[in-house]
Amino acid sequence: MTTLLRNAFVLLLMMTAITGVAYPVVVGGLSMLLFPKQAAGSLIERDGKPVGSALIGQSFTAPRYVWGRPSATTPGPNNAAASTGSNLGPTNPALTDAVKQRIAALRAADPENRAPVPVDLVTASASGLDPEITPAAAEFQAGRVARERGISAEKVRALIAANTEGRQFGVLGEPRVNVLRLNLALDQAGR
Repeated sequence: MTTLLRNAFVLLLMMTAITGVAYPVVVGGLSMLLFPKQAAGSLIERDGKPVGSALIGQSFTAPRYVWGRPSATTPGPNNAAASTGSNLGPTNPALTDAVKQRIAALRAADPENRAPVPVDLVTASASGLDPEITPAAAEFQAGRVARERGISAEKVRALIAANTEGRQFGVLGEPRVNVLRLNLALDQAGR
């Protein structure tokens, strides 16, 4: 019996050392070596200081900025420590009410804009941390952002186009705009 317990204990210690120490150290080291920017959090810097991550959305509410996708995280939007969706189904009245409120807020912020509201501006994602929106969602906001900044809508649209990423490897996903990068580009453009 003691031999069996000793063997089990030795195996437990070995597996703990392999899977709990050696494997994470090797994988972490390889990731830092092969993908240093991604392993460090894909940080976006401005004037040498980190202002956010390219992988986690930020909440922009000022009219002069392009707004990102709504976030259902708690206690506030884009809380990376509490990544979650709303879990509201398509027939849930609470989802319908939330979408109506978001549409009303978008219309109030830009009463002249009568274009259809892109769905990603009124529905939260499964993670609640989306850093990107569709080019259509960014274009929808171009008029408001241009007026608030005192620049032409064409300049805003050019910045949107310059910050639009295509499909990965030309086939995966959809074209997208990183909201933080676009807003930093708008700040760099002036006003």
